[in-house]
Amino acid sequence: MAVIPPAARREPALSGQIVVVLGGSAGIGLETARLARAEGAEVILTGRDPGRLARAAAELGALSSAAFDATDPSALDGFFTGLTGPVDHIMITAGRPYYGTLAGMDVEQARRSFDEHMWLPINVARRAPRAVRAGGSLLFMGGTGARRPAPGLVVAAMGTAALPAMTANLALELAPIRVNLIAAGFVDTPLSAELLGDLLDERRERLRASLPIRRVVEPADVAALAVHLMANTALTGATYDIDGGQQLVPAG
Repeated sequence: MAVIPPAARREPALSGQIVVVLGGSAGIGLETARLARAEGAEVILTGRDPGRLARAAAELGALSSAAFDATDPSALDGFFTGLTGPVDHIMITAGRPYYGTLAGMDVEQARRSFDEHMWLPINVARRAPRAVRAGGSLLFMGGTGARRPAPGLVVAAMGTAALPAMTANLALELAPIRVNLIAAGFVDTPLSAELLGDLLDERRERLRASLPIRRVVEPADVAALAVHLMANTALTGATYDIDGGQQLVPAG
């Protein structure tokens, strides 16, 4: 058996830490929780689907899990009140984008998307000083796609523009808790499959042909960035794009 030289060994990046993932039962959230566990962290998962959440928690050996709607302030309060002690990191992956023109807008769905992407981070941030250890972090998820104006993107564009500014301001207000934002392009998740339906394979092939990385971005790619942002204590107040170079490719 090969012996690993001492210099090649490293401590797990999140050894002994506690990571909360809001929306941790599938996709990017689940993959981040999985990697955090591999890097030595205990994880606490939340989600709206009790069955799916229970399966994810069992798979990862989660410290605990809680099924509730994170956009409900009372339910969110109950979750934070139920924490047995401070945590090190909170990542928010809950929510889905809303796409629709003004003429065909579903106002209730648009409002819910706004709540998930704007008010949920604010409501978590308000509770962070009592819930997160000094030097720990909040990590938000946003996107890059709506940076290019197009019909049907007005609601998505609001969050795309506002989240980086929110992140920078919260990093000052919550210091020494760190606050960062991941802005993703297309990521090959169950949510993407649900949104695209029969167009999913076509979208994958187009991206594989056009992206500079010549492949689609996977949840594991985003998880690796997320864990790095948790572990690197010099990073705060910034937006980190992960889209495989999608913004460099002409729209079409």
